[in-house]
Amino acid sequence: MTALKIDPYLNYDSGLMNPYVHGEVFVTEDGGETDLDLGRYERFLNTTIGKRSNITTGQVYLEVIQRERRGDYLGKCVQIIPQVTDEIKHRIGEATKLAEADVGIVEIGGTVGDIEGMPFLEAVRQMRLEVGEGNTVIAHVALVPFLETVSEYKTKPLQHSVQELRRIGLQPDLIFVRSKGAPPEDVMQKVALFSSVERRRAFAAVNLESIYALPEYLDRQGLGDVVCDELRLKCQKPSWDAWSKSIEGILKPKDEVEIALIGKYVSVPDSYISVMDALHHAGGKLGIKVGVRMIEAEELEKNETTTSFLGDAGGILVPGGFGSRGAEGKMSAMKYAREHLVPFLGLCFGFQLSAVEFARNMLGMSGANSTEVDPNTPYPIVHISKEQLKVGQMGGTQRLGVSKVNLRPGSLAHKIYGKKEVFERHRHRYEINGDYIDKLSESGLEIVGNSDDGRAEVLALSGHPFFLATQFHPEFKSWPGSPNPCFYGFISASYRKKKGEPVKPDLADFSYPSRKPWP
Repeated sequence: MTALKIDPYLNYDSGLMNPYVHGEVFVTEDGGETDLDLGRYERFLNTTIGKRSNITTGQVYLEVIQRERRGDYLGKCVQIIPQVTDEIKHRIGEATKLAEADVGIVEIGGTVGDIEGMPFLEAVRQMRLEVGEGNTVIAHVALVPFLETVSEYKTKPLQHSVQELRRIGLQPDLIFVRSKGAPPEDVMQKVALFSSVERRRAFAAVNLESIYALPEYLDRQGLGDVVCDELRLKCQKPSWDAWSKSIEGILKPKDEVEIALIGKYVSVPDSYISVMDALHHAGGKLGIKVGVRMIEAEELEKNETTTSFLGDAGGILVPGGFGSRGAEGKMSAMKYAREHLVPFLGLCFGFQLSAVEFARNMLGMSGANSTEVDPNTPYPIVHISKEQLKVGQMGGTQRLGVSKVNLRPGSLAHKIYGKKEVFERHRHRYEINGDYIDKLSESGLEIVGNSDDGRAEVLALSGHPFFLATQFHPEFKSWPGSPNPCFYGFISASYRKKKGEPVKPDLADFSYPSRKPWP
């Protein structure tokens, strides 16, 4: 099984979108900058998904126009039907074929009735006819709000969206009701009646304690049996033992710890959705509830002391980001973690700035910076990578996707991974300047992971119980039951600090899987 996400916007991909607008940019193994939903697909399906599984209007129209310019259409008038819809169908089929999947789940984003989504819904209507009965299932997800003033669920929004689907020739086979709580049976019967489906084909998709509890919740309502019937599949009764075990610590934690996340997009939690999930995966494996205190980096710049913000945090995490805004605040948090021996995890930009902060405050390099933040810095601790100097456009040109990282034997990174070589995903243009690596290492900020071509990938602070930063994004390779070792070590060390025990990371007592690379 695989999953695809269709985004009807005209952007080619998510890579140049501001996180305030679209949330996190998820990076695939093969270097795709995609919608954050692909990350959720990977975590639920316990697999890897390629960039072709994110289809946008921009991709489709660009391909159609390029074909027209090449003369591939032999002088025909190029139209939405059939040229655009044919390209949509081709891309859906190609992504499913590449995944070697028997079943592909295709999510069409947006709202039924949106102009930009119409070609995709028309393509689905055509596919339903072309592949034949028993090979497609149309599922519709719609909100049924609960009005507090009258204590009543309102089904009108759902009824109208179903009517819009019917107008373009799509009759839903399954209905999923999104609601605050479980609607009573009479509401569900009403939903089924006005959607023209049997009652057993209408499901309540309610807010639960954890999103990872939803699959089993839906299966208890009979979803698995209905889907198997619709697709004429011979299905065995599912066993939820392995899944339940992998999320048991998330649903029933024995204790808790709080992490301070220092970011610049904290008002939109979806901007850090993979980081949040990776923290919960690690906490779940340890049986610890992870609370996350989101702190705006610029707030730290306004205060002379960071104690009021960070004093009681079990650990401090600085995720990736771009640009100068909030950089000084992030470095003040790093300085606090370094000086007060608080467990610290830095990711991508957090990795780069941790080297800058150390150079300023431990090596006396006043004005040290990244050239991304200050192009005229006297000490360019972080600079743009050589291959980026030749880049002529911004979209899709960063260092993207999975690559090998070599870990120094005996280092903190080697211990928590239990491997000398790991494969992690990247998304950056800037990197630590090789001219300063020896000075940093001699003073205690050691580079303990490198790429095959010598780039700095992982650093650790000598004498600190847990100070780890990575140029790559470990959050993109974390799953329920198999958390990324960087997060597992970080949460275990943070929990020990909270308990007043000697701070050290737990080493992974589970097999961190190597997923099959995407074609």
